[in-house]
Amino acid sequence: MINYCENLVSYQKRQTIEVMVGSVGVGGSNPIRVQSMTTTPTMNTIKTVEQTIKMVEAGCEIVRITAQGPKEAANLRNIKIELQKRGVFVPLVADIHFNPNAAMEALKHVEKIRINPGNFVDTKVFKIKSYTDSEYEMELQKIYEKFSPIVKELKSRSVALRIGTNHGSLSDRIMNKFGDTPLGMVESALEFARICEDLNYHQFMFSMKSSNPQVMVQAYRLLSARMSELKMVYPLHLGVTEAGEGEDGRTKSALGIGLLLEDGLGDTIRVSLTEEPENEIPVAFKLVQKFNGKLSDCKTPDFVRAYNPMQFQRFETSDNLGFHFKTFPQVMVSLNSNEFLNDTYCQQIGYQKSGNQFTKNDNSADWVIVNKKLSSSEAETIISLKEAGLKITSSLGGGDVPIVKFSRDVDIQNSFVIVNLSQFTGTDVHGLYNKGNVFILMCDQDNFIGHIRQFQQDQIDFESKDPVVLKKIDSRDDFELITLEASYDLGGPLIDGYGNGVWLETSHSKRKEVGFLFTLLQSTRLRVTRTDYISCPSCGRTLFDLQSTTLRIREQTNHLKGIKIAIMGCIVNGPGEMADADFGYVGSMPGKVNLYVGKNLVKRGIDEKDADKELIELIKENGAWVEPPVSTLI
Repeated sequence: MINYCENLVSYQKRQTIEVMVGSVGVGGSNPIRVQSMTTTPTMNTIKTVEQTIKMVEAGCEIVRITAQGPKEAANLRNIKIELQKRGVFVPLVADIHFNPNAAMEALKHVEKIRINPGNFVDTKVFKIKSYTDSEYEMELQKIYEKFSPIVKELKSRSVALRIGTNHGSLSDRIMNKFGDTPLGMVESALEFARICEDLNYHQFMFSMKSSNPQVMVQAYRLLSARMSELKMVYPLHLGVTEAGEGEDGRTKSALGIGLLLEDGLGDTIRVSLTEEPENEIPVAFKLVQKFNGKLSDCKTPDFVRAYNPMQFQRFETSDNLGFHFKTFPQVMVSLNSNEFLNDTYCQQIGYQKSGNQFTKNDNSADWVIVNKKLSSSEAETIISLKEAGLKITSSLGGGDVPIVKFSRDVDIQNSFVIVNLSQFTGTDVHGLYNKGNVFILMCDQDNFIGHIRQFQQDQIDFESKDPVVLKKIDSRDDFELITLEASYDLGGPLIDGYGNGVWLETSHSKRKEVGFLFTLLQSTRLRVTRTDYISCPSCGRTLFDLQSTTLRIREQTNHLKGIKIAIMGCIVNGPGEMADADFGYVGSMPGKVNLYVGKNLVKRGIDEKDADKELIELIKENGAWVEPPVSTLI
């Protein structure tokens, strides 16, 4: 197995060198740092300063500012002076794309620069070309000639560097050799890292960002494995790029970032939301609070994985209990003793009533687990719900299939079996494997993923293909914190290919629980029930109001199940960053928008006031449009 983390079942932080960003240490023995990026024009000194102060007041430890050219890079000096006048000494990072001259100017004024190896020297025109070994070496020499003067200046000024690869902006040269893959992302970054090491410069870190959490996780794991092989110990900056806004953006970010943090990877994070940047900070702190100060725990021995964690492969299972658990993950929900199976409850789990009949939609729960004795009226409601497609079972007997709590002295078959992994080891359930059961796995909050991985390995060892449902119980008041942690605890195993159902039980409404679970499944790409939006968080390059534009486009297209629409503020976050979008809406100049189908530019320089209509027409021309339901036409 490729070694990408210290321990797969018990938390152990990956050890790195410390990289100093001004007075803030990243990696080493430091806590996981939280950072964000301004959205104001860099030439507007006062607006940028005022937004930076809001971010710092929210707790932001490192602030990034775009520097698209030498002029903007030079103005970073004025921004820093004004910040210091106001008593703010937060480290600043210059974000560089395309322009080595901007990088050379920016490093005079900031504590760190970020370069994208995909566009720092190379081109991105989607050109297909075969390179001979000598031609490839010549391209690497061009990179050395452009990049080495900057590295020497970084070293002389004690300025840090982030080598920040993005999934969609890999150069044509890398694409032709490695493809649009995590391996391409890693090798693109390592080319620049080798130049740094050749010049004895080590104050740098890496990032491997993607809008697809699965790709992002695989890329960071592969990078960590390659660094282990190369004896590199540099910090990692984690982030899911273009995550979007609201619950979608938070879930997608938490899924990718949180899973890697559980693996012991990550030294600083940025949660990229299409919202005001100060909104990102509390979300990021909620994500890292579990891990900052957490001690490594290697009491449980590691084990050899039976599959490649850098490549998605669904764990093979059977269709036990006569239901298609292996088709896509099922959504489970509880009906507890203090709840009633009435119209309000049914609406909250996604079932609408017309007369005496219920109907379901793509975001309706699949199963209700009843934990109480039903009244006669509730029993009648069950009949109608089952006719609509809801599957119902009870821990008290009755329902579609039996559901029982695991007991060592019971021989169980063709049942749901609830197993608390905090209390029982895998060896306890060997006698229940391959008897038509579905296992509902619960465990403690601190090591949910570790327990699940142990059970999975046990299934592999005993050749069990029984489906499993991943269940979390969380009674805390903060629903956002609950869902951030559930995003990686439940979603992490799913993007590793394991799990046939998800179940979240809280003190909050069923509408919130079910809504979150479908948002999570959408983020894993294992069950797509709504439109997927890839929207950048905005920066000084942005050419229109991203928040209002994203909201406006969402309102007109959110009924297009399975379509991925990218909304990008500028060409930097355009055809590259929206790597797997079906349609793209990209700012090209002030007041103008370019439209894409996949990576192909099909409509150029459209007036912003006409762009929404043109996007819809483009979707129609490509056969992807359906009319919204009548209820959404109000």
